[in-house]
Amino acid sequence: MKKIIIQIHCKDQSGIIASVTNFISDNNGNIVYIDQHVDREQDIFFMRVESEFTTFSMDGFTSNFRDVLVEKFQMKWRIYNAEDKPKMAIFVSKYDHCLYDILGRYRSGELHCELPFIISNHLDLKYIADNFNIPFYHIPVTKANKLEAEKEQLKLLKEHNIDFIVLARYMQIVSGKLIDLYKNKIINIHHSFLPAFVGAKPYHSALKRGVKIIGATSHYITEELDAGPIIEQDVARVSHTYSIKDLITKGRDLEKIVLATAIKHHINRKVMVYNNKTVIFY
Repeated sequence: MKKIIIQIHCKDQSGIIASVTNFISDNNGNIVYIDQHVDREQDIFFMRVESEFTTFSMDGFTSNFRDVLVEKFQMKWRIYNAEDKPKMAIFVSKYDHCLYDILGRYRSGELHCELPFIISNHLDLKYIADNFNIPFYHIPVTKANKLEAEKEQLKLLKEHNIDFIVLARYMQIVSGKLIDLYKNKIINIHHSFLPAFVGAKPYHSALKRGVKIIGATSHYITEELDAGPIIEQDVARVSHTYSIKDLITKGRDLEKIVLATAIKHHINRKVMVYNNKTVIFY
């Protein structure tokens, strides 16, 4: 049994759903999931379909799909083998909470992906990678060696055929070159105080202001800092009884959950990006 995932977006028009479902049926496929969304403001139709086939040829199916439907509806589309495991690279600095969480989920089989290596600009977390038997590459980044460090990163990413990158609290600005190569494939996590509480100690600033809600946001990165398409967010209520330690602990718990959810959405091909906005098919 072969399972495939199809993502489609195009100008909204009559007959798309019927045409796609009939095409899958005519090719002896069984639809096990289907969802769609219409952006009324931009008049764009989005669709995600999962189908199972007892006999299947990827080349034959894609060629026929292109001939029968893509030209007719002027579709932008992608097709994936659901069994394929995308290759993920993790970039991290000194904070360990997101890294521990991802590696725990990866070891348990919760994340349907491969993890060839971890890159860090510090050596502090190497012992964690060693404990999980994941190759760890220390690539220091300074103003003087930034271009050379990027070359090392790109070399590793290319050698291992990395599909997407997770910034698990990587405290460096990612270059435009890397962003262009991995457009909508670099996932970041940050506290949702940005930009209201910027700087090295946002939770301290938030505590002084007496915040009642804290949160976390995971998004794809763009060259405009923290302004990329949002994949997942969550919030938690806090009160005046919280110490700074309580606030930081609650915030980091949110960061772990939000980042893990965003990673799973990406791995499972549930995210579609259009004009710096995401459509998430749950």
